[in-house]
Amino acid sequence: MTTALYLPEENIDMIAATSVLQQQAADIRTRTINWASYMQSQMISQEDYQSISQLDKSRAAYLTQNSTQVVKTLLNLVSHLSKDSTIQYILVLVDDLLQEDRSRVDLFHETSGKLKQCVWGPFLNLLNRQDGFIVNMSSRILAKFACWGHETMPKADLNFYLQFLKDQLASNSTSYLQEMVEMAKRTQTIIVHTHNLQHGKDHHGKDHHQYSPSVAQQLQQRHDMANEFYRDVGPSSFNQQTDGKYVIPNNEYIQSVARCLQMMLRVDDYRFAFVSVDGISTLIRILSTRVNFQVQYQLIFCLWVLTFNPLLAAKMNKFSVIPILADILSDCAKEKVTRIILAVFRNLIEKPEDTSVAKDHCIAMVQCKVLKQLSILEQRRFDDEDITADVEYLSEKLQNSVQDLSSFDEYATEVRSGRLEWSPVHKSAKFWRENAQRLNEKNYELLRILVHLLETSTDAIILSVACFDIGEYVRHYPRGKHVLEQLGGKQIVMQHLGHEDPNVRYEALLAVQKLMVHNWEYLGKQLEKENENQKQGAAPITGKA
Repeated sequence: MTTALYLPEENIDMIAATSVLQQQAADIRTRTINWASYMQSQMISQEDYQSISQLDKSRAAYLTQNSTQVVKTLLNLVSHLSKDSTIQYILVLVDDLLQEDRSRVDLFHETSGKLKQCVWGPFLNLLNRQDGFIVNMSSRILAKFACWGHETMPKADLNFYLQFLKDQLASNSTSYLQEMVEMAKRTQTIIVHTHNLQHGKDHHGKDHHQYSPSVAQQLQQRHDMANEFYRDVGPSSFNQQTDGKYVIPNNEYIQSVARCLQMMLRVDDYRFAFVSVDGISTLIRILSTRVNFQVQYQLIFCLWVLTFNPLLAAKMNKFSVIPILADILSDCAKEKVTRIILAVFRNLIEKPEDTSVAKDHCIAMVQCKVLKQLSILEQRRFDDEDITADVEYLSEKLQNSVQDLSSFDEYATEVRSGRLEWSPVHKSAKFWRENAQRLNEKNYELLRILVHLLETSTDAIILSVACFDIGEYVRHYPRGKHVLEQLGGKQIVMQHLGHEDPNVRYEALLAVQKLMVHNWEYLGKQLEKENENQKQGAAPITGKA
């Protein structure tokens, strides 16, 4: 097993002892399974019955002398039994054995190899069960098998498992946010009702005067709670529907799912596999929807371990990692989240082997107002020395990048970030005279991004700026109209002539006028050229009468 960096276990927040998975596991450990009934009904063999019975009575002593038999029995039971309560018990037992001693992971691998069994198969099959505990405990065990031993997960199984984690994370986070909105609505209902009480009205609208200071205190607390929910959660976060109805899966295990992913991405071999199932996009999409700080920390941790691979660090901002993390940093109240974001930013500068990529990342951070946040953090005192060191490092690097920043670098970074605003370069005629042709570089990269933003963005400012920039490009680059038509941009600009926002309509109209004026100037020059050719080609009138 190869890793780009060894990350001590204490650097990962373990699942809290009060989490749903751990609470249920504690209850399951107290169960007594009637193994004799399974043997009498011939569902398990005599050998497996004796082994599991002895394991229940004296785990440590029996395991020391019969480790191979224990592994064989547990794999048999997981593979052949189906009752939920029994499977839950076996999974807790397996997980406890691995948690007590990591070297037992290799024991499972070696024993399954001798028996010519697949150690992955039985647990991967359990991921399809309906019971949430079985699914998530199986996932936890698979992550330990994949990360704690010398044998890595086979490619086909790995892709299946990472896809499973990604899908679970996405569905659980959607459900979590849905519940937050519902809770906010309920809180708002309580506030309205309490507000009526405060002003001497009951639910029938009749007056009464039983107001007290305790009611006022409750009202303020509930009002603050509702404001917090509405600030953190917006209705635009929920758009996954099936047949017109929201799909709300069980979201109790979101931290457990994230924990498995944290473990998996510590292994370098697994990182590219995660990227190949579009994992980074999923992490960014969830982080943009304001999940709670613990899940924020876990998902940003996943991004952090990914950035230890130089190739992935170089490509990371193609997924808008820097803008999203910059937004979280500006709102962040938890020190652990601040620390992990700064660590990601530092890796995005340190790890890429191409210095131009590191420079682009610096410029992107400047564009996203990270310097302002760093100056605020510099005024605070942190017990964690890593935070102070990272703040100093990032401040120095970003200040240096600002000094070297050309106006076109600033513009290109803004366009690549997808967050257009009316920064000074857009309105500078000198900038467009000198740089319009540079939008053709890298196969029209920046021009393609502007067209894409016009096609996909719903933000009025972004649409207005994109229309203006395209108009200036056409105005200052002779072949601009032709290039824009080849990229399909002309039709997209014209579609915004009917946009609901008046500023977008205005900028779209100006851009279309520039397209037409450019065309007239081109036609005028062609006519002038043709007239000159005709004059030069006409035969002189000479001769004698």
